[in-house]
Amino acid sequence: MNIFRFFGDLSHLASILLLLYSIERNKSINGLSIKTQVLYVVVFLTRYLNFFFKYVSFYNTLMKIFFIASSIYTVYIMVAKYQKSIKENVDNFPVRYLLGGAAIASLIFTHKYTASEVIWSFSLWLESVAIIPQLFILQKTGEAENITTHYIFALGLYRALYIPNWFYRYFAEGRFDYVSILSGILQTVIYSDFFYIYYTRVLHGKKFSLPV
Repeated sequence: MNIFRFFGDLSHLASILLLLYSIERNKSINGLSIKTQVLYVVVFLTRYLNFFFKYVSFYNTLMKIFFIASSIYTVYIMVAKYQKSIKENVDNFPVRYLLGGAAIASLIFTHKYTASEVIWSFSLWLESVAIIPQLFILQKTGEAENITTHYIFALGLYRALYIPNWFYRYFAEGRFDYVSILSGILQTVIYSDFFYIYYTRVLHGKKFSLPV
């Protein structure tokens, strides 16, 4: 544990709470991508397959339970409670390309060619691109509620903070996880345009908008 991972985890927690707050506050999931949320369910289920077999710490176990449960709950309320507000003609990014790309990347960039390591690598690569259907919706509609943009920003910040976390672990523990670093960099690059617009508009009290 170090300060970068700690604040990264806090940012991740904040993103999920902001998302759930946004859904319940607006009584709708307009502008949100259910495909992105389903991809996060896949990410956490594949990453934490060792949940029942490997104990690291109470903190680690608590985070695993929260991320798995919250991702499943988010999809559940989107489908069961607010299904009528799902717009399939807007949320139509072909996620098969993301799943296929993550699968290929996990076979090229992995520490060991064992089932557990490849699946873990797959979860990292899939997480790095899971936000694309959500950003695709923003690109098509051109705007979003500020609460939605806060959610996306917190989610991107979480992964960005994990990059210095891994560098810290290299210098402090002698551990260099190139898969986590590369996937983290890719995810940060994907968020880069969003970060810029968020900083220049939302944080200055203006309405978030993208060119359609």
